[in-house]
Amino acid sequence: MQRIILHIDMDYFFAQIEERENPQFKGKPVVVGADPKGGRGRGVVSTANYEARKYGIKSGMPISKAYQLCPNAIFLPVNIELYEKVSKEIMEIVKKYSPIYEVVSLDEAYLDISFCRRWEKAETHGRKLKREIFEKEKLTCTVGIGPNKTVAKLAAEKAKPNGLKVVKPEEVEKFLDPLDIDDLPGIGPKTAEKLRKIGINKIFELKKLSKEKLKEMFGKIGERIWERARGIDEEPVSPEEVIKSIGRQITFERDTRDAKLIFGIFERLIKEVYEELMQNNFSFKTITVICRFKNFETHTKSKTLKKPTQDFEIFKKEAKKLLLKFLIENKKPVRLIGVRISNLS
Repeated sequence: MQRIILHIDMDYFFAQIEERENPQFKGKPVVVGADPKGGRGRGVVSTANYEARKYGIKSGMPISKAYQLCPNAIFLPVNIELYEKVSKEIMEIVKKYSPIYEVVSLDEAYLDISFCRRWEKAETHGRKLKREIFEKEKLTCTVGIGPNKTVAKLAAEKAKPNGLKVVKPEEVEKFLDPLDIDDLPGIGPKTAEKLRKIGINKIFELKKLSKEKLKEMFGKIGERIWERARGIDEEPVSPEEVIKSIGRQITFERDTRDAKLIFGIFERLIKEVYEELMQNNFSFKTITVICRFKNFETHTKSKTLKKPTQDFEIFKKEAKKLLLKFLIENKKPVRLIGVRISNLS
């Protein structure tokens, strides 16, 4: 049986919920994230609606920059309890449409709908799902349908907002080739920058590189990039919610070099991460520390242990050593710190 995978992605989720709860916001630029404090705020944009995006505001942007672009936007704090409640209600609807589902975030999920057998039936199934979510939650979403997770996700990306796109197996190459390289899942800003330096900007150009060359440039991930550029993705839709990493980060109110303040907050982050680790009864192997300096210069350092552990003292000691290296190597004031554990088992 051929695989048919559906990817559902809620449109500008946090901001759309705020519009639903506050109809007076409709048609106005809405930004959910940190407090802009008149352009002096710290932190970033979580979500912006399409009105705000017209001004160039997007997720992950410094909130101060968003304020400069559109000071008249409606800036709202993140109401995570509300968003989680709405997400739960939406995912209960989603799960009715296939026994094989994978929730990947508050606003995204994959469904294996191979039982539809025909692409026309799959499209009808997707439209029915969109309609039920809108009728019950008054929220729009976008659906992408393809022969695997990568193609389904990209189809959804290209159909936003409030759209539905089907890419059949025989259409995959024509669909992928003209896309930008950083559209491809697995290619982040640094990987894209390396590729652009050698004149690779589009997926059809990326396909000219051999698997060996990509492995030489990027290691193991190079093989995955080679496959995804060709629309190959055998990863199954996994019903179990797999926690791949646990992390916390914080942006300081002011850039600082105060070691007592930095390490005091860092220890709190370590404790919070460790508590979540214990709640899920995981062990970890890799510790990663993130440090963002003034002017948004961001670096990460990692340490992988020889074997998995749940030892809090090892976690704390190794994480603090990594942070100390940052502070010794770079004398700039610190804007953000974070810690993450991965390779969980």
